[in-house]
Amino acid sequence: MDTATETLKARCTGPRTDGQTVYPILFMVSAAHLLNDMMQSVIPAVYPLLKENFGFSFTQIGVITLVFQMTSSLLQPLMGRCADLHPRPYSLATGMCFTLAGLLTLAAAGGFLPILLAVALIGWGSSVFHPESSRVAQLASGGRKGLAQSIFQVGGNAGSATGPLLAALIVIPFGQRAIGWLALAALLAIGLLKRIGDWYKERLSVAPRHTTAGAGESCGLSEGKIRTAMFILTVLVFSKYFYIACMTNYFTFFLMDKFAVSVQDAQYCLFGFLAASAAGTVIGGPLGDRFGRKYVIWGSILGAAPFALMLPYANLPGTVVLAVVIGLVISSAFSAILVYATDLMPGKVGMVSGIFFGLMFGLGGIGSAFFGWLADRTSIEFIFQVSTLLPLLGIVTGFLPNIDGRRPAKKRKHVI
Repeated sequence: MDTATETLKARCTGPRTDGQTVYPILFMVSAAHLLNDMMQSVIPAVYPLLKENFGFSFTQIGVITLVFQMTSSLLQPLMGRCADLHPRPYSLATGMCFTLAGLLTLAAAGGFLPILLAVALIGWGSSVFHPESSRVAQLASGGRKGLAQSIFQVGGNAGSATGPLLAALIVIPFGQRAIGWLALAALLAIGLLKRIGDWYKERLSVAPRHTTAGAGESCGLSEGKIRTAMFILTVLVFSKYFYIACMTNYFTFFLMDKFAVSVQDAQYCLFGFLAASAAGTVIGGPLGDRFGRKYVIWGSILGAAPFALMLPYANLPGTVVLAVVIGLVISSAFSAILVYATDLMPGKVGMVSGIFFGLMFGLGGIGSAFFGWLADRTSIEFIFQVSTLLPLLGIVTGFLPNIDGRRPAKKRKHVI
């Protein structure tokens, strides 16, 4: 065993009590999430370049996103359930190897089908990463699940924000082959995930096996009410990620079409939206721990609706400001949704995480394909007028049961 691994264990393991929050592991898994989602977010960021190089239609752009996000979403629940039943600490590093292969394929792709293969490989890597790393975050949470999920999720949102910035600074000026430089980030992530796997393996060797008892034992709801609550959460994820798909994949085209801004300037504006989304993620989890996840979900999705409704009719500065506000408000929902869902079905953290990360990617892919098809038949401006109605679905949050077992605050131990 090398010295670095021994040092990591000495800092991260410590006494095994449920009250500990293992911050080094949370920050490491968040950093890995940053690298993972940064590489993935380069895909939509280079759409203008691919459209120009290969003459793709908006429908083809939507299909690329659909393949990427469906390969990720369809496998995630299965990978999550496998992680629940048979945790494999080093599967995280193995999954990142698929992402590495996808990036190298995308850099060299010379047509539509190789590009589809490349994004499918990246999607497969994501299907392994998200459920297992979400389990790691909860294992290191010390009971502060909202905080842990926010720390984990903020890495992903920060990575999603950084992707367009890297595309503007590296890929757009130097061309498609510059995507290959991101393989260095994949190699860094593989090394980081190997270290996390060392801690995860050691932690599993001493942690008691959690039963997969029915959710009703923990949250006090009947199976029917649990199914209803899960359906409502699905509607909320649909409203959030259909809207996010429109913003992430077509906001640059909207700015270029309506305000005649350059590709690089449009990427910087998209970065502003995604950076605000990353910042908003930090808020949602801790607020859910303190005040209840239902209220955070309600305020996040429905609260973004007024700003979304104004965006298609604003001038350029107003559009950018509104996009930043929308990103900040709407992004706080996912951590609360995911923790709420795992509270409904305890003992199935990997499967539930896989389902909701899968929904996030799958609905985002369907939304991208739908809005691409609609843009080809109408206009970019029209799809933004339609998509702004989606956050209004946040009103269905009122039908969620109150399951937050908020306890009086108590002093917790932290591993530093």
